[in-house]
Amino acid sequence: MTKPADTSMNINEILDHLPHRYPFVLIDRVISLELNKEITVLKNVTVNEPFFPGHFPYLPVMPGVLIVEAMAQAAAVLSFKTMGIKPTQDSVYYFAGIDKARFKKPVSPGDQLILNVKIDRILKGIWKYNGVATVDGEVVAEASMMCILKNINKDQ
Repeated sequence: MTKPADTSMNINEILDHLPHRYPFVLIDRVISLELNKEITVLKNVTVNEPFFPGHFPYLPVMPGVLIVEAMAQAAAVLSFKTMGIKPTQDSVYYFAGIDKARFKKPVSPGDQLILNVKIDRILKGIWKYNGVATVDGEVVAEASMMCILKNINKDQ
């Protein structure tokens, strides 16, 4: 019998499975998560985000690289949950590559960004994902990403 999918995670559970902290936590809630398969998360985009005063003062737009970073954070939560571990100070989850990134519409204050990230494959410790970001059902960005969990040697 297949184990049912975990359905949601609040911000406290996210912080248990994500090494990032303010001001760089870019996901607010896990809507659904299916181990070894996919995750859907929500990011409420608010006018008081630390990047808006500089990007751009006259027309606030969420930087595309931060949308991809939010996808990667969703991927990290999915990976840690799938591996059954939590991040520690002895490891870090790095980007290994970003391909096919496309930005189709601007994301502005007041938008609710829905990010869906699917595991494409896992090979030799490198996880490959496909991510899609939508606002009101319209695709605003998409990318393929690769990430890897690395141990940190603090003596180097």
